[in-house]
Formats: sequence, structure tokens, C-alpha cells
Amino acid sequence: MKENFREVSENFTLPEAIREAQRCLHCKVPGCKKGCPVSNDIPDWIAELAKGNFGNAMSIINTRSNLPAVCGRVCAHERQCEGNCVLGKKGRPVSIGKLERFVADFDSEAGVTHDSIPEKSRGRVAVIGSGPAGLTIAGDLSRKGFAVEIFEMEPEPGGVLTFGIPEYRLPKDVVRREIRRIGNLGVNFHLNTTIGENYTVDDLFAQGFDAIFMGTGTGVPRHLDIPGIEHPGVRQAIRFLRRVSLYESGIITRSEVIVGDGDKVFVIGCGNTAIDAARTAVRMGSSEVTVVYHRTINEMKALRSEYDEAVAEGVKFLWNSSVVEIKGGPADRLESIVIETEGERTRVPADRLIMAVGSAPASRIVSTTEGIEVDSRGYVLTRETPYGMTSRKGVFAGGDVTNRPATVVHAMQDAKRVAEGIATYVDAIKLLDTINTKL
Repeated sequence: MKENFREVSENFTLPEAIREAQRCLHCKVPGCKKGCPVSNDIPDWIAELAKGNFGNAMSIINTRSNLPAVCGRVCAHERQCEGNCVLGKKGRPVSIGKLERFVADFDSEAGVTHDSIPEKSRGRVAVIGSGPAGLTIAGDLSRKGFAVEIFEMEPEPGGVLTFGIPEYRLPKDVVRREIRRIGNLGVNFHLNTTIGENYTVDDLFAQGFDAIFMGTGTGVPRHLDIPGIEHPGVRQAIRFLRRVSLYESGIITRSEVIVGDGDKVFVIGCGNTAIDAARTAVRMGSSEVTVVYHRTINEMKALRSEYDEAVAEGVKFLWNSSVVEIKGGPADRLESIVIETEGERTRVPADRLIMAVGSAPASRIVSTTEGIEVDSRGYVLTRETPYGMTSRKGVFAGGDVTNRPATVVHAMQDAKRVAEGIATYVDAIKLLDTINTKL
């Protein structure tokens, strides 16, 4: 089974990476940098790579990204950096994602660069959640001289990187390697620790933290009003992917995954999570997997490359279609579903149905903390100055919990701005404390 989850995209060899890097035109106004949400200095590090200066290339990348090996694999390159590469007009943009992945992997394997650990004298920051936003906050603030501690409810850090993105797209060893890099900056991790249960936000302030960042994402699946949807044969995509990850790590048994082993599976939704769920269901042994989407192929949120790979693996797609009824079968299996396509309804046999229609924030932290305002859907409200601070003084939020980002790199982009807001805030309160003490 583990062989089915082998990474599908192969890395460049060293000669291939050098040749690809030499294709870069080093444009005076680089569209690739403009297309990158974290403003990576792409032409500069590619130029260093083209000359074989791997350490310099990695050092340039590190100034803007804490997760280069991750971004090199799962970023929407075709819509961002590569989509804005001038060579794309001729049909073949520079393979920026694979080059970033190559540099990060090469650096890790060879140990070319080594981050110096600054003195942790500017303040203490607690980070709740260790997904892309939390890891970015931790890396940025640690490099700025803050003592950072991450509180993660799962037994392993990484959030969606560890438990939400399948192994074939993002190997867990790569995620662990990136997390070790951040840990080497002096960041401490507290695992199996749920804020809102084990500790509250007030408890963290009482421990002496100057600021707290909420990067808890969206863990509560959205609900569709479909008859029969409460049947145990209906699974949520994020929970299905998490269970597969736990199974791959040896934490749970194959029987606890449920989906697979000859099942006829349907997936509702057509974002990247839906595609991940469909392709994972194939790898778990499902006999037939079909994605049902209420819009057209041109309106899907998933990357076209992800769709193409899913089709190549045998996933089927029904466009302008919706599931309008679910009929349960024995135990945790379905009997059938009714699909409506352009006004016509058809009942088809089905064993499992996977929901990939989005999710909303959990309320554990907000419900146990006074003063954190949310909107009508439960998303945390934040201000522009200092960027990312909630209505509770000293508590910041970013990433999906604020309903701003949509991808890993967008969560990182938002988190980098929040890190600046936290640094500004903590510096200000430290200065005021010093002034008040002298007065």
C-alpha cells in the first residue's frame, strides 16, 4: 500500500537543475517575483543556482520562505511564479517550483547552509497551531530574536502539511525536515496540547508570553442539506485524508480508514482537497472514484495539473451535477445516491461519499477567551494596525481562521505580515514598560 503513495513528481538531477536554471532570462522586471505571494527573489537565487552556488541560492530563498521544500512541491506554480514567467509565452516557463525543491532538498542533504540563532531577547510569543501560518510566524519571529513556543493539538507538528496533503504530493519526511529547520532556530514545540482544553489564552499570558498567535485553521466541516447525509458511509475529506496519514504513519489500522478496498466512491466538490481525496481513494484500492461538481471544469478551484493527473489515474468527473439524495446501506456502507445533472435525476450505486465542500473554524479558543470577536460564520476578526491583532489585546490571528488565505503559500504570505505586526506590538509594549519604569 505504501508503494501507492510514492511521490509522483521526480526531482531534478544536478545537471538538469543547472541547465533549467540557465534558461532564466533574469528579467529586469521579473513577473515571477510579482506572481509569488511571498515575493521570493526568484531570479536572484536562480542565477546563483545556475552558477552552482547552492549555498547562496538557499540563503536568498531563506529570506522570504521558511518552507521552500514544501512550496517547491505544493504551490500553485502554474497560477503564480511560473504563470508569470515571460518564457511561458513560448509555452515552456522556467520550472521554478522544481528548482526551489531541488535547492531545498540539496541543501538539506548536503548541509550547505546553517542558520545562526539570534539571542532571544525581544520577547516571548506563543503560537497556537503548527500549520503553514504557525510555522511561518515561528520561523520569522525566531530569526528576529523572539523566543517562540508552538502549541499543537496533534501528536506531530505540521497541521495540514502533515495530515491534510497526501504523501504522493508532499512526503511526510520532507515536512519533518522543514520543521526540524525551524526547530533548529530555537523554536520549542508542545505536542498533544489543545488550547481551549489543556490551557486557555489567559493561561498562556499568565505564563509570561507577550503575544499569542492563533493559526488554528478551519477544522469543522461545512454541512450540506442533503437527505441521508448523516449516514456513516458519508465521510469528510479532511478527516479522511487525516486518517490515511495516520494509517501511513502506523498510528491506526487499515480498517479505521474505511474508504477503499473495491469501493465505489463519489466525492462532492472540486477544489484541491477534493482532488486529493479522490486520488487518495484510488490509492486505497477503490474500484471507481467519481468527482461530482455543481459547476464547469473552467470554474473548478483545483489546479488544472492536479485535475489532469487525477484523470490519468482513472478518476471520473461529473460537471454541472449535484448529489440530491443519499440512501444508506448496512453498517457504514451506502446503497446508492441520486445525482441531478441539468434537471435530470439518476440513482446510481455507491459505497462511500466524501464531502470536500470547505470547512469553518472551531470555537475552542474563542469560547474560552473573553474579547475575541468573530463574524457570523465564526472567522476571527482582525485589524490592519498592528496587522493581524484581534479585538483582544496581544492576541493575533492569521491563515484560514481569518478567512483570508486559500493555499499554503497564501497562508504564509498572510503570516509574514502578522509576524511584522506582532514584532511591532511587542516592541511597543516593551518600550512603554521601560518608559513607565523610569517614570
